[in-house]
Amino acid sequence: MTCSTVDYTKNLFEKESPLRKKMIEDMILQNLTTNTQWNYISGVVRLSRYYQASPDQISEDEIRKYIIFLKKESGLSFDTIRVIFYGIKFFYKKTMDWNWQVFEMTKVPQPKHLPSVLSFEEVKKLLSYIRHPMYRAILTLIYACGLRLSECINLRVEDIDRERMAVTVKGKGSKYRSVPIPEHVLDLLRRYWRLKRPRPLLFPGKNGHPVSAGSVRCAFRDGREKAKIKKKATVHTLRHSYATHLLENGVNFRIIQHALGHKCPGSTVRYTHMTSKTNEILNQAVNSQMCEL
Repeated sequence: MTCSTVDYTKNLFEKESPLRKKMIEDMILQNLTTNTQWNYISGVVRLSRYYQASPDQISEDEIRKYIIFLKKESGLSFDTIRVIFYGIKFFYKKTMDWNWQVFEMTKVPQPKHLPSVLSFEEVKKLLSYIRHPMYRAILTLIYACGLRLSECINLRVEDIDRERMAVTVKGKGSKYRSVPIPEHVLDLLRRYWRLKRPRPLLFPGKNGHPVSAGSVRCAFRDGREKAKIKKKATVHTLRHSYATHLLENGVNFRIIQHALGHKCPGSTVRYTHMTSKTNEILNQAVNSQMCEL
């Protein structure tokens, strides 16, 4: 193992790198999103830096020791460990075609925590502090339609159907869905479009690319701080809040599943544990039972 960290990092990210090119092509074939591709590559980079070696020179026993290190000593969150593990697993199983037993026997932590949810008043207050027209439009649309950040910033002008008052969203696995847009949000998008007249991307950044996700997150954090919201909220919290508020207003579970683009109903079920109305119903049932004792 003679390849240095610097040499490997350069090798992975340069366009002409065979390893990088093949791994990305394999991920494209698997319909992995650009964000997932980046996370998986970053996971392999972490491994390479740990051993100061090119990944194709790292042994199965070293992979095993690294996974144990991640779980016991790294101090990283369960979510981060999971992404690193799946990135490494993809590289060796798909790109290198090495079917090592360590990947089959390893169980990755699956935390059962519930995500944060903002009240409608908190969402309204936070958005009121977003002054930039584009960021206000993006964050409002994410909440109003329950979009993922990546889905929103990649929208094209043609995806907004003004007649049907709906947005066509390209979700995970290149699956499309249609989500209704409230009239006042459509008006907000009209005002934004008249200012910028973007095309073809609705929210363009530099050099023909979508606006960066990082800049949207920065705008959200700024609005959260100005609104004095103490909860651990992120841009994705707006999507969680959308689903929770729909459930509280009695919207059918299956409709919410479609709107969120969830393939598995289990991904939507967790929102039933986050609504205040669910807690009210549970409390009423418990109190009723206690009265009969």
